[in-house]
Amino acid sequence: MRILAIADEESKALWDYYTPDKLENVDLIISCGDLNANYLEFLVTMASCPVLYVPGNHDSAYQERPPEGCENIDGKIYTHNGVRIMGLGGSMKYKNGPYMYTERAMGRRIRRLIPDMIKHRGVDIVVTHAPVKGYGDMVDLPHRGFASLSRLLYALRPVYLLHGHVHASYLSRFKREMVHPSGTILINAYDKYAFEFKESDRKVINRRMLLRNFITG
Repeated sequence: MRILAIADEESKALWDYYTPDKLENVDLIISCGDLNANYLEFLVTMASCPVLYVPGNHDSAYQERPPEGCENIDGKIYTHNGVRIMGLGGSMKYKNGPYMYTERAMGRRIRRLIPDMIKHRGVDIVVTHAPVKGYGDMVDLPHRGFASLSRLLYALRPVYLLHGHVHASYLSRFKREMVHPSGTILINAYDKYAFEFKESDRKVINRRMLLRNFITG
């Protein structure tokens, strides 16, 4: 399955200078937030595949007018062709507003999804807006990652975590991919990034083991 991950800035190649070949062989598009709703609607119209999204900290307009034709996976697990995808949008809370969470609040959001994780016997891809703390984030509060996401990865062991929020221009050494100690591949989807998800990568976790991981993690 070829997945196109997008975040933070609308790609001129996919919008201003779009040609049909740009989305050839793309099986799924996943937005990690902070993108114009019109952009997502354009992509879902032009592509022959679903567009999934989580909101970013600048997506308050989604509350009034969410991207039509696209699937909001924030706070839920969505399955596409057998691939289990969990969404956790938003950033660290640095002011009042939607899609902003304290560390404790993000931890609560994760715990609410444990029954669904057990039901689906794990998750293959976690989609967030903010990064994992200590992995591609920054020291300032608005761009700081969540430690609770790191604990989630140790318990869940997904193949990928996709995020946005930290633009390539923010860092002197931007890394598109990193590997978390849990083995999960972390991808910063800034602008656009395509990758292959192989069926052989899927992991099925024993329900009791998954629950034990959260209890002891």
